[in-house]
Amino acid sequence: MPIEILDHGTAVHTAPGAGFGSDALLLARFAPPRPGDRALDLCSGCGIVALCWHDMGHRGPCDAVELDPAASALCAASAAQNGAGHIRPVCADLRDYCRAGPEQGRFDLAACNPPYFHGGPQSPDPRRAAARHDAACTLGDVAACAARALRFGGRLALCQRPERLAEVCAALCAAGLEPKRLAFVRHAPGAPVSLFLMLAQRGARPGLRLLDDLYICDAGGYGPAVR
Repeated sequence: MPIEILDHGTAVHTAPGAGFGSDALLLARFAPPRPGDRALDLCSGCGIVALCWHDMGHRGPCDAVELDPAASALCAASAAQNGAGHIRPVCADLRDYCRAGPEQGRFDLAACNPPYFHGGPQSPDPRRAAARHDAACTLGDVAACAARALRFGGRLALCQRPERLAEVCAALCAAGLEPKRLAFVRHAPGAPVSLFLMLAQRGARPGLRLLDDLYICDAGGYGPAVR
């Protein structure tokens, strides 16, 4: 079983179809939990966002919600190896998660690295298709789940491809999550935007702040955001 090591020694168990890329790392660092925050990692895959938060020092409760049982098991193995008992792997469909019970309205921060593609050709591998296409997890599903889970004033961070920016804003606003911060990600200065990171807040007033662009690479190799 492949293991990746994060900046401060946290081991992340991965497998084919359940790895992670720079987008998940950028998302985790874009909106880190505050000390004691109850955090929620939606579409968690191998648990990379929750584990990255752990690597950054977060020790508050954190649910890592993932539909694929094999990927959720990887998160459980990583949490056990790292002594991260505050991370609770939850193998569940986010469309059903937090519809009732104590989880509703209890979280301070949620993050989601959702499927990027709507329609078009799909991989013959069902796990890869579910991870990349939104048949089982639309932007509306993500927004609705976060709205149920977050307390008033709670925050949702997500990443998505730039061509879906209008869809993301519409889905968030429809769920009562106001977009507050937006950062574009480019491979290098002058390159096209390849990704955006957005932070929304439940019940907040309108007012979106555009942050400086983030670069995967610069003249010295990896850019500051990745380093």
